[in-house]
Amino acid sequence: MANETGIPAGARDRRRVFDGAKAALFLGAQIAVLQRDDIPTIPFPGLWDMPGGGRDPGESPLECVIREAREELSLALSPEDFHYARPYLEKTGLEVWYFAARLAPERVPEIRLGDEGQGWALMTPEAYLAHPLRIPPLAGRLADYLRRQG
Repeated sequence: MANETGIPAGARDRRRVFDGAKAALFLGAQIAVLQRDDIPTIPFPGLWDMPGGGRDPGESPLECVIREAREELSLALSPEDFHYARPYLEKTGLEVWYFAARLAPERVPEIRLGDEGQGWALMTPEAYLAHPLRIPPLAGRLADYLRRQG
């Protein structure tokens, strides 16, 4: 069951077992992305990522992605900013959540890179999908979101 924002109740469930959450944060027609650190021991080193990450104890998927956006891009988001949420099953058997939010382009000056990543950028969804340094599972989730939005 979804609330008035279209977010399913599972996205707000703190008891739900999941691994982490990512989000497409639209600022106008572009999404905010981060280039991951180029450290060989982390997943997808040097690739372009979306805000998000692993769950902290006691968090719901929605709380996780809100915290990660604040830590990684200094963006203070609220649950009402999000209009899309969907769980995906990882190869590990754990759920990961993918969210989308539409923010006013005027919020771009608020973005400041946190202590992870080499930098951030805005790019169109199409540019991300075609980028040679995209993260393939995230590109698939973004493409799925775009198809579902029509």
